Amino acid sequence: MKNVKNILGTGLLILAFGSTYGGELNTMSPEAETTTTKVVTEKTNSPANVVKIALLLDTSNSMDGLINQAKAQLWDIVNKFTTAKCGNQQRPNLQIALYQYGNDDLSSREGYIQQVIGFSSDLDEISEKLFSLTTNGGEEYCGQVIHTSLGQLEWGKNKNHLKMIFIAGNEPFTQGKLDYRDAVVNAKEKDIVVNTIFCGNYEQGIKTHWKSGAILTGGEYMAIDHNKRVVHVATPYDEIIIKLNSRLNKTYISYGALGASKMRNQAAQDANAMELEEVVAVKRAVSKSSRLYKNSSWDLVDASDDSEFDVAKIDKDQLPTEFKGKSDSEIEHLIQLKKSERSTIQKEIQEANAKREKFIAQQQKQTRGELENAMLKAIQRQAAKKNYHWDQ
Repeated sequence: MKNVKNILGTGLLILAFGSTYGGELNTMSPEAETTTTKVVTEKTNSPANVVKIALLLDTSNSMDGLINQAKAQLWDIVNKFTTAKCGNQQRPNLQIALYQYGNDDLSSREGYIQQVIGFSSDLDEISEKLFSLTTNGGEEYCGQVIHTSLGQLEWGKNKNHLKMIFIAGNEPFTQGKLDYRDAVVNAKEKDIVVNTIFCGNYEQGIKTHWKSGAILTGGEYMAIDHNKRVVHVATPYDEIIIKLNSRLNKTYISYGALGASKMRNQAAQDANAMELEEVVAVKRAVSKSSRLYKNSSWDLVDASDDSEFDVAKIDKDQLPTEFKGKSDSEIEHLIQLKKSERSTIQKEIQEANAKREKFIAQQQKQTRGELENAMLKAIQRQAAKKNYHWDQ
């Protein structure tokens, strides 16, 4: 896909891009499931509604720009969904899955398709997987990648959950042996909406059946100018938020076999965001100050929110050095101190971001790419059909 450079952004953005959420959780990574210290377990029967978004991204030649857009816009999508509510006024959970297709490095027997990550609410891991993507040649089989995602992912049967696929590309939607119409009809039967993003001329996307692929499920067809540069507005509050993020990171207490590596990955994804652009690091910091950024599988502060949390069950040998030799009561006290400190910092980030958003609203002419705008609008319209709404 030569011309799909910016598509990814929206999807993640999707990613489409940054209103999604978690019941029927299946968020533990394979590594996390092997953790020897299991202070809390992920809840599989959460009463909360879930928004499930599967991003199907073309990683054939010349798609590096698209991938970069997705990396940057992931945080816009997350931030969009932090204020979403279901009809019962509960905050929905967000889960994102990622597939790549059309890459010659992938197995031809699998149709040049790979599940990069299944449905997950681990935002650091999702970011890590995005940064791992590389491009190379390929055949792009849209029908087959949709079909594969329907069969491999845990979509669930709850009719109240919002389930969406965003597929981005610029080759004919009809490529491959599997008829795209069979795939999207299957999606509709599972109450999954397929949204298509064609990178190129709107009429060309219609001629190559991208619009047809969307409307058969009640989804939306979008065509974007993938070469249009996203304009980011720098604000006086950016540096403040970045400094607060550094303080925020110091409130995490790793535990378990994977705790140290997960904390390193948190720092690595901060660095990846900053390397893209300072404003991306700012948006990631805002995401980290939200309810959607939870790390109970490796952080004692988040883990302590669980009713089943028990300090006595912690393997003290897998705690940071400063916690070694502490009694259970001392550890509990330190956790509460970190929790209070984190809450204060997160509030400061949210307050600074509110001022930042106001500044941008006064200064900007346009700060979102066409892909991001298209995806966020599609998500909000489809969410409304499931009785989701946003705080004003």
